[in-house]
Amino acid sequence: MTSVIFIAEIISFFIFILGGFYMLKSLALIFLLGLVMGSIFNKLKLPSLLGMLFTGIILGPYALNLLDDKILTISPDLRQLALVIILTRAGLALDIKDLKKVGRPAILMCFVPALFEITGTILLAPNLLGISILEAAIMGTVIAAVSPAVIVPKMLKLMETGYGKTNSIPQLIMAGASVDGIFVIILFTSFTRGIATGASFSAISLLQIPISIVLGLILGILLGLFLSYLFKHIHLRDSMKVLIILSISFLFIALESSLKGVLPISGLLAVMSMGATLLKTYSKLATRISMKFSKLWVGAEILLFVLVGATVDIKYTLSSGIMVILLILGCLIFRMAGVFSSLIKTKLNSKERGFCMIAYMPKGTVQAAIGAIPLSMGLSCGQIVLTVAVSAILITAPLGAVGIDITCKTLLSKETA
Repeated sequence: MTSVIFIAEIISFFIFILGGFYMLKSLALIFLLGLVMGSIFNKLKLPSLLGMLFTGIILGPYALNLLDDKILTISPDLRQLALVIILTRAGLALDIKDLKKVGRPAILMCFVPALFEITGTILLAPNLLGISILEAAIMGTVIAAVSPAVIVPKMLKLMETGYGKTNSIPQLIMAGASVDGIFVIILFTSFTRGIATGASFSAISLLQIPISIVLGLILGILLGLFLSYLFKHIHLRDSMKVLIILSISFLFIALESSLKGVLPISGLLAVMSMGATLLKTYSKLATRISMKFSKLWVGAEILLFVLVGATVDIKYTLSSGIMVILLILGCLIFRMAGVFSSLIKTKLNSKERGFCMIAYMPKGTVQAAIGAIPLSMGLSCGQIVLTVAVSAILITAPLGAVGIDITCKTLLSKETA
């Protein structure tokens, strides 16, 4: 009997080792192929995230099925990790002076284009895809955000070359895009946790949005001030500071989850406002820390987009076909109208406004981070929401990225000094 137990333990040990081996093999495939495909798409002047997305589709269970089930099981947690990293990085780079410098248009660009696109989704999706208005609202909050991963590098390049510098157009687009995603994620969280889970639509449900925004801002600012004081008075290596900031960011997300149904609070907004507060009160440190988070994002970005690609059911996506494409293009028209309305009564001429409308098209980061959440929650609209989210990335990321490169020199003036 003892020998049987011993043999069983040996077998269990080897199963554990083999399980770990297959997970390591999956991670190796994700990172190596993700990097290669991303580089190939970069050479083609297309966003690298598209290459990573296709990597996930190829490796996923609906194609070659080369990824370990354990990786797919923890995929939502890994995507949440990537989202925390990119939002912390965005907060550490979000200078409030940029918002003040650009003024009213920057504030409007944070939420007006997204609201227009969500409205467009609610109007178009029920007829095109046969879903309910509430499901269309959830879908709208998934696809309504622009992608900092696509936009920010493009705008930084324009700032370096002097295009659009006179009217601070790159700063306007970057500032708006940085907050746009947060606004959309808050709406998405409110819809999925409140309305879509059976709660009735009421003024109280809507009231949770500003409450979660305010509480998230307060929490992030307070912790940002505390960390600024701590880091000024206690000497720590920057790597230790990164770990502390990441740990607190994770606690924000955990706090939001534990207070669900009791007190609405945006953990993601707390993450970003904490970073912005550090930049405001301790700019030298924030700049150094931001560089370290940029390095973390290299790996997190690959995980995020490859794992989202792995969740895509190719047959289902192809069967949705033309209706999904029509929805995305129709919603882009609403988004452009939102950008145009945000720029009314500004110094920008018609060409510059046209460029802003093009530059505000690319999607990617937010859609990858939250697109699969309705499916993992078991919502009936989960599969179609994920399909539309991935399709939106595939259509708008190259369209916007190439559009920026083609039109920047013809639609923007260049400051030579």
